[in-house]
Amino acid sequence: MSGFPLILAFVAAIVLMILAISKWKIHPFLSIMGISLVLGLVAGVPLVNRTAADGAVTPGLANVIGAGFSGTFTSIGIVINLGALIGTILEATGAALKLADMVIRVVGKKRPELAVLLMGWVVSIPVFCDSGFVILNPIRKALVKRTMTSSVAMTVALSAGLYISHVFIPPTPGPIAAASTLGIGDNLLLVMGMGALCSIIPLFVGYFFAKYIGKKVKAGDEACDGETARTYEELVAEFGKLPGGAAALAPIVVPILLMALGSIAAMAGWTGFAYDLCAFLGAPIIALAVGTLFGVVLLAGAKRLNKFYELTNETLKTVGPILFVTAAGGVLGKVIAVSGMVETITANASILEAVGIFFPFLLSAILVIVGLVVRVHMEETPIFRMAQEQKKVVKSPLTEVFRKSWRQVLQATFLVAVTYTLFYTLATWSLAWGTKEQGEGGGNLGFTNQEYLLMLMISICVFALFIVLSCLYADKIGRRRVLTFSSCALVVFAVLFPFLLDGGLVGQKNFFANMVFLCVGFALMGIAFGPIGAFL
Repeated sequence: MSGFPLILAFVAAIVLMILAISKWKIHPFLSIMGISLVLGLVAGVPLVNRTAADGAVTPGLANVIGAGFSGTFTSIGIVINLGALIGTILEATGAALKLADMVIRVVGKKRPELAVLLMGWVVSIPVFCDSGFVILNPIRKALVKRTMTSSVAMTVALSAGLYISHVFIPPTPGPIAAASTLGIGDNLLLVMGMGALCSIIPLFVGYFFAKYIGKKVKAGDEACDGETARTYEELVAEFGKLPGGAAALAPIVVPILLMALGSIAAMAGWTGFAYDLCAFLGAPIIALAVGTLFGVVLLAGAKRLNKFYELTNETLKTVGPILFVTAAGGVLGKVIAVSGMVETITANASILEAVGIFFPFLLSAILVIVGLVVRVHMEETPIFRMAQEQKKVVKSPLTEVFRKSWRQVLQATFLVAVTYTLFYTLATWSLAWGTKEQGEGGGNLGFTNQEYLLMLMISICVFALFIVLSCLYADKIGRRRVLTFSSCALVVFAVLFPFLLDGGLVGQKNFFANMVFLCVGFALMGIAFGPIGAFL
């Protein structure tokens, strides 16, 4: 199979896989493996190896499945297992508590939400986020009791910190698998650095949202439910004595330093035995193995070395399902690669080009249909179901809406139109202006697509941050005032921004001027976008 039918078969396979996992409750491993097998058969992947006249071998479906599965284990299997084992050891020896204590000492007890946010962020780097919550939740309870801070705010802050580092920073499975898919799995230090950098904005958002929601939602502290919140001293007593700060940090910091050493040796152009040794120790597998050895030293210091076998066994039980599902995803990727999907899309690029500007709208229409199907099968909220049962749901025909609520319709249309006009100006028009020559309709600013897209990614984070901030201030000073300010600021911005994009004034590749344009524009858009829904 090839051409458009192959693309349809791929789309159908993805839909079936989602249904199998979410609706029919088939385990993700079996769902992905089954869909991979069916897609391979439908796409025409041969059942056994075929050798062409020129000696080229086309792998059979069974070999493709085996290669996809084993390839994933080869690239990330050992790294994930060792990273998870280090986390388990930190949890069992009390080193995770020591790391949390170090964070509290740095941040101070006057900012408990920030303390638990950073505490979760640090602990979840080596420890799975669910285990991290179990470890740190008693500390959260003790801090709530000691500081009289909102229990809701502390819970949200802790959860945010845990999930942010779990999603962005290795050695958790998600970022490792993503790095392997992108071909940078061997440069784990770079992935860790980029993950830490990308987590800064989510940390700000998580902190401010925790502060905000803590004031809006009230809940009785867990101690009121008959469970006594343990103090920090009681938690420490469970371990006898916590390890020292250096010993607690070593299983995490030493692998990072070794990987950094390997990268430095490669960039500096070292040769001979020194380079070989640094490259060997800097390989992620070896670096994490050394970190595991430091973890074993922690176990010995805590006199719990007899539990090492049990801890390893429990870690493998936890990591196993994740690895198998990830490996099944590798199988699906391998089947797609050998089925000719990439070649089909490349060959039909001219068709997509002929469709031109209508292609995004066609794709949007498909997504709208999918969204409609999902919406039809969604359950209503309990309050709305109660209103339906009591026959209190009032029908509002379109003519009635325009007759009675025409002002609100005009307001909504104007606000959304202005907001999305600014969005497309910033995200689409400016990309073409910044990367194309004047003869092509651009501004001759000299940026490459990669450079401009990177600036857009950074400024989008500013957009997300100002959505949260505008919502907070809209609740304090009023939504109408916030929207009025954003509208006036947008008028001023519209007058001034052409000067920031004039190549004759600012010159080529002026990153500062362009980032000012993007960040200020997206900040103003975030201020306008945040309170629109509540205002209407």
